[in-house]
Amino acid sequence: MKKHFTRRGILRSSSTLLALPFMESIGFRKFASATQVVAPPPRMVYLGMGFGVTADKWFPEREDTGSNYTFPKILKPLEKHRDGLTFIQNLMHQHSQDGHSGSTFWLTGANRYAVPGQSFHNSVSVDQVAAEHLGDETRFTSIQLCAKGNSNSGGDGHGPGLSLAWNRLGKPVSGLDTPIAAFHRLFSNDDTPLEKLQAQLKKQRSVLDTVMADAKSVQRKLSKSDNEKLDEYFQSVREIEVRLAKEEKWLGVEKKKPNPPIDEPGESLVGYPEMGIMADLMVAAMQVDATRVLTYRMPVDTVIASLGAGISAHTMSHYSHGERRDVSEMRDLHNAKFLSSFIDKLKASKEPDGSSLFDHSCLTMGTNLFSVHTLRNCPTLVAGGGAGFQHGRHLVMDDEKTPLCNLWYSQLKGIGADVDSFGDSTGVINELFEA
Repeated sequence: MKKHFTRRGILRSSSTLLALPFMESIGFRKFASATQVVAPPPRMVYLGMGFGVTADKWFPEREDTGSNYTFPKILKPLEKHRDGLTFIQNLMHQHSQDGHSGSTFWLTGANRYAVPGQSFHNSVSVDQVAAEHLGDETRFTSIQLCAKGNSNSGGDGHGPGLSLAWNRLGKPVSGLDTPIAAFHRLFSNDDTPLEKLQAQLKKQRSVLDTVMADAKSVQRKLSKSDNEKLDEYFQSVREIEVRLAKEEKWLGVEKKKPNPPIDEPGESLVGYPEMGIMADLMVAAMQVDATRVLTYRMPVDTVIASLGAGISAHTMSHYSHGERRDVSEMRDLHNAKFLSSFIDKLKASKEPDGSSLFDHSCLTMGTNLFSVHTLRNCPTLVAGGGAGFQHGRHLVMDDEKTPLCNLWYSQLKGIGADVDSFGDSTGVINELFEA
C-alpha cells in the first residue's frame, strides 16, 4: 500500500523530535512520485501605508496606460521589477469617510456607520478570507505585523485597529509590533514539556466548555438584542476553539529554521531599519511555509524620523511645498526602496520546483487614503504571480468609483477561494488576468 507522508506527520511520530531537512519528496512534492511536482502554494502579502502618498508624483500619468508607460520617478527603485508589477488607478471605497484612517477599512471596504446607533462598524478583511482558504496546512493561519509606533487613535495615519486584519465579526486582529516579537513567534521553539502543553490546552478547552454551557443556560431568558450579542459571543468562542485545535495539531512539531538562517533582531530597531528586518522575517516565514498570508501595517512617524525629518507624519501629510513636500516624497521613495528590496529577496528564494517565491506571491502595497484627506483613487500597486495576474502595465479603470473590493475579489478568485463576492465588489478586474 502507498502511504502519504508529510513532514509534520514524520515529526510527530518521532520520539526525539529531531528537525528533518527539507526534502523534495516531502512538502510540495507527492511521496508517491519524487519526480511529480505539486505547484507551490500561493502566498498573499498586504503592505499598508498610512497618510497616503505624494498625490501628483506617485502614479504614472493617467493617460499613459498600458505596458509602455513612463515609470514614476519617485518610485524609481521599483522600475527594475516593472514586468512583475501593476499600477491600478480609480479604485476606491464608496463608504470611506475617515480622512485619517488609511488602514482601518482598507482591506474590508466596510461602512463605518452601517449599524444604526453605532459609531463604528467593520467587517472581515480580505487577508482573513484568504487565510481561511490557504491556512489549513501551515502552523500559522496568518501573521499580522505592525510597528510599535502605530497609534490606535490614528496618529500614524492608519486609524483604529491593532493591525491591518479584521476577523469575521469585524473585530481587530492583534499584530506583532516588533521584529523580535515576530522572530520568536515564527522561529523560536517552546521548551515547555509536551505533556504540560497538552494539559494547558485541555484546561483551556474545559473552561470554554463551562462558559458555553453557562451562556446557553440563560439564552432562553434574553431579549432579541441580547441574543444577538450572545450569538456574537458564541462566534468569538468558536474562533478560540479553532485556534486551540490548530495549536494542538502542531504540538511537539519543531519550528523550521530558514535557510540561510536569520539572526535574532535587536530590540532597539525602529523606523526604516525595522522595515527591512520585517521584510526579512516575512520572506523567511514563507520559505519555511510557516504561513501563507501576511499583513504589515507599515510605520510612518518613526520612519521619517529615522530618515532625518524634523516634522511629524501628520504635518507631512498636509504638504503643499517646502519641507512637508520634501519629506512626503522622501517617504514615498523609501517605501519604494523597501518594496524593491523585498521583491529582490522573494525572487532570490527558490521553491522546490525551481521557481521563486515571487512567482507564487501576490503582494499589494497601498492605502485607503490618496493624499491629505482625499479618499478617492486609492494608491494601489500589485506585484507577483500568486493570484495569476498578468503584470507589467498601468491600468486606469473607466469608472472613477470602481470598488477597491473588486481587486480583493479578483485576488480571492485568483487563488481559488470559493467566494461569490467580497465587500461591495461588482465583479473581478478582468484586465488583471489578460495578457
